[in-house]
Amino acid sequence: MSKGKKYKAAAAKFGPLALYSLEDAVKLALDTSVTKFDSSVEVHMNLGIDPKQAEQQIRSTVSLPHGIGKTVRVVAFVPEDKVKEAKDAGAIEAGSEDLIAKIENGWLDFDKAVATPDMMKNLGKIARTLGQAGMMPNPKSGTVSPDVSKTVTEIMKGQVEFRNDKLSNLHNIVGKVSFGEAKILENLKVYLKAVKEKKPEKMKGNYVRSLYLATTMGPGIKLDVTGAFGSL
Repeated sequence: MSKGKKYKAAAAKFGPLALYSLEDAVKLALDTSVTKFDSSVEVHMNLGIDPKQAEQQIRSTVSLPHGIGKTVRVVAFVPEDKVKEAKDAGAIEAGSEDLIAKIENGWLDFDKAVATPDMMKNLGKIARTLGQAGMMPNPKSGTVSPDVSKTVTEIMKGQVEFRNDKLSNLHNIVGKVSFGEAKILENLKVYLKAVKEKKPEKMKGNYVRSLYLATTMGPGIKLDVTGAFGSL
């Protein structure tokens, strides 16, 4: 059976114009997973913000109770007296000038970078490299903190960063199909609540215009936005 046929068979299990509750959408998403591997469960939403207005930019982090099913490789830019602390928390590399030089030479085998505030001034040499890779430490994303141990631990436990793109969209993973309905639903509710709490105070109109749930390569299931956010 081709991927196209699998997709069509999965999509036929629900109404393309129907709006689903959080519970029903999660059940359908898992039921319509089309891959042989353990697919990610993705949430996609379009916001009613104006992305050109700085005060309407949406960027924050949330710790999902069950993580996202992925081992996150973290590096930490810290002074020498905090190297052991960072590594004990789970960072695969930690340090200052040596780590900066290693990245200058092309090493980028990690997923997240964190830094203590006093180290930010030293990252100029690699700011562009990290920025292009989407890994530059930033206070808004929770990756700049004096408590490096707590930051590394939170990221490795399942901290997710959400940030709108130029078209006012948010795209994030909230788990794996193998998690099952209960864990996915709990992760999804925590994620949506965090997004809800970041609604800009001065924006007008609908904050969330559309909300979809899908698995990797699976069909998108449209949720009832009012019901979904009203239940949080």
